[in-house]
Amino acid sequence: MPQAVTLARAQFAFTVAFHIVLPAFSIGLASYLAVLEGLWLRTGRQVYQDLFQYWVKVFALVFGMGVVSGVVMSYEFGTNWSAFADKAGPVVGPLMGYEVLTAFFLEAGFLGIMLFGLKRVGPGLHFLATCVVVLGTLISAFWILAVNSWMQTPQGFRVDAAGRFIPTDWLAVIFNPSFFYRLPHMVLAAYLSVAFFVGAVGAWHLLRDRGNVAARTMFSMAMWMATIVAPLQIVMGDMHGLNTLQYQPVKVAAMEGDWETSRAAPLVLFGWPETEARHTEFELAIPHLGSLILTHDWNGEVKGLEAFPPDQRPPVPVVFWAFRIMVALGFLMAGVGIASLILRRGGRLFHARRLQWLAVAMAPAGFVALLAGWVVTEVGRQPYTVFGHLRTDDSISPVAMPGVAVSLAAFAIVYFIVYGAGFAYLLALVRKPPVPAEPGPYAGVPMRTAGITPGPPAAETLGDAWPVEPRP
Repeated sequence: MPQAVTLARAQFAFTVAFHIVLPAFSIGLASYLAVLEGLWLRTGRQVYQDLFQYWVKVFALVFGMGVVSGVVMSYEFGTNWSAFADKAGPVVGPLMGYEVLTAFFLEAGFLGIMLFGLKRVGPGLHFLATCVVVLGTLISAFWILAVNSWMQTPQGFRVDAAGRFIPTDWLAVIFNPSFFYRLPHMVLAAYLSVAFFVGAVGAWHLLRDRGNVAARTMFSMAMWMATIVAPLQIVMGDMHGLNTLQYQPVKVAAMEGDWETSRAAPLVLFGWPETEARHTEFELAIPHLGSLILTHDWNGEVKGLEAFPPDQRPPVPVVFWAFRIMVALGFLMAGVGIASLILRRGGRLFHARRLQWLAVAMAPAGFVALLAGWVVTEVGRQPYTVFGHLRTDDSISPVAMPGVAVSLAAFAIVYFIVYGAGFAYLLALVRKPPVPAEPGPYAGVPMRTAGITPGPPAAETLGDAWPVEPRP
C-alpha cells in the first residue's frame, strides 16, 4: 500500500501540475482581454482591438486544454482517492458543484459570444460577454480556493461515526482562516504569470521590429503590471506566511529549514536539509532575520521541526527548495518591474535590448513560481489530505500498485502527446507578429497605416506614458 500511495500521489501531482497552469493562464488572460477591449471602446485606438484578436485565440486554446485537464482530475478522485471522496465528500462535493453551476456555466455560456460574436451583437454587448467570462474565471478561483483552503485550515464541520466530515456551518467552511490569503495570492500569481508571458511575447517581437506598435503596447502594459503586481504579491505572500505560521507551523518550519525551536531564529538563505541527521547542512543564514520576518519581532520564537512528531512532518527538502524557487522568482520579477519603470522614466524602455532579452527568458517565470508555490502548499500539508484530521494513507482507494503504475504511465504518454501539441501550437501562435508585418513608425510609416488613430500623445499611441525619442 505505501508504494500505491506514492504512485497515486505522483499521478495526481502530474495531472494537477498541468491543470493549475492552464486555469491560472485563463484567469490572467481573460482579465487582460477585458482591459484591451475596454481601452479600445474608450479610446477608439485600433491597436487594442488588434491585440484583443491576437490574444483571444490563445485564450480559446488555453481554456479548452484547461477544461480537459480538469475533467481528468475529477475521475482520479473516484479511482485513486475514493476514501477521501467518501469521507470529505459532504464538504468538498457541494463546493465543487457550486463551481460548475456558477463559474463554468458563465464561462461556457458567454465564451462563444466572446470568441465569435463581435460582429453579431455589437461592441457593447461583446464587451459585456468578455467581462462575464472574466467574472466566471474569478468565481471558479473562489470555489476551488475555498475547497483547497478548507483542506489546509478545516473548520465548520463535525466527524460522524463513519468518519465522514459533515458540514455544520457553510460560512465557516467557505471562509476558513486561510481563504482570504490564498485567494488573492493565487489571483495575483495568475496576473503576474500572464503579465510576464505577454511581456515576453512583446519583447520578442520588439527585438525584431522596434517600431511594431502592437508589440510596444503589449510590452509596456506587461511591464506596468509587473511593476504594480509583483510588490503586491510579495506583501501578500508575507501575510499568507504569517497565517500559515499560525495554523500550520510545521509547514513553515519545513519551508525555513529550522529544526530547533529558537528565539532570534536566522533566515536560512541556502542549505541542504538532512532529514535523518535532523540538520541543515551547508547552511548560509542571516541571524535574527527569520524571527523578524515570521513574527515581526527581532527576537520572536519560531518553532522548529523537532517540536513536531516525526510522523507529522512533511518531506522537508522538497518544501525547502520549492519555497526558495518561488521567493527567488518573485523578487526577480519585482526587480524586472522596477528596472522597467526606471527605463521608462528615461524614455529607454523600447530601446533596452538587455531588458527585452531578459523578459523573453522570463516568459515561464510566473508559472514556475506558481508551481513551486503549489508544491510548498500541498507537499507541506503532508502527511494529511485534510490537515490534522485525515491522513493521506487513509485517503487512498483499495487499489494495487501495478494498477496505479499502468494508469500513471498511460497519463504521462497521453499528456505529453496531447498537451505537447497544444503548447507547441500556442508557441506557434505567439511567434507570429501581433499585427500584419508592416514597418513601424520609426520607418516613417504614418500612424494610420499601423492601425492607430492619430491622437495627441505620440508616446501614448506607442503604448508608453512618457515621450520616447526616436533613435537610430
